[in-house]
Amino acid sequence: MTYEDIKKQSYEACRELVEIARLKAGNVLVVGCSSSEIMGDRIGKNSNLDAAKAVYEGIMEALKGTGVFLAAQCCEHLNRSVIVEREALLPGAEIVNVVPQAHAGGSFAMTVYNNAKDPVAVELGVIKADAGLDIGDTLIGMQLKAVAVPVRLAVKEIGHGHVVAARTRPKFVGGSRAVYDDVLSGGDIAR
Repeated sequence: MTYEDIKKQSYEACRELVEIARLKAGNVLVVGCSSSEIMGDRIGKNSNLDAAKAVYEGIMEALKGTGVFLAAQCCEHLNRSVIVEREALLPGAEIVNVVPQAHAGGSFAMTVYNNAKDPVAVELGVIKADAGLDIGDTLIGMQLKAVAVPVRLAVKEIGHGHVVAARTRPKFVGGSRAVYDDVLSGGDIAR
C-alpha cells in the first residue's frame, strides 16, 4: 500500500461521505483513524505518521472549498478527546490542554493538530459531529449527534483499515400528527 493509494482512498471515502451526508459550511466531520490498522497492524501497536499524513491530505483535498470543519478523534490514552479548529467551537466551549503525540492521541490527531491554523483539544461531548469517518475501527460514534445513520461507501478499506461511515439527522419529534421536513432527514422519512 503506497502513500498515494492511501491518500486517494481517503479522498474518495471523504468526498462520497460529504456528498451523501449533504455536508455544508459550518458542519463538522469527525474522523477516527488508526494508522496502525491502515498498515496492517493491530490498532495502537504501530503508529505510522506517513499513513496519517496521507489520510489527512486526502481528506483535506475532499473538504477543500466546502467550509466543513475536520475534527480528529484522539485515541483512548487522551480519553477520546477531539482536535479541531478553534473556529468550529460554539461560544463558551471549554478547551483542554493537550498536544497529541503518535502514542498518546495518535498519528492522525497529531497530524491534524500540526496542520491546523488554530488547533484546540476538547473533551468528549463538546463537539457533536454531523458526519463521521472511522478508519480502522476506532469507535467514533460517541462524537456524533444523537441520530446517526450508517452510510455505505464504495471505499471499504483504506490500506488495511476497515472503513465505517455515518451521517446524522435531526430527531423526529411530535408523534403521529407531526409533519417532517424530508430534506432535514436526508430522505429517511418512512411513508
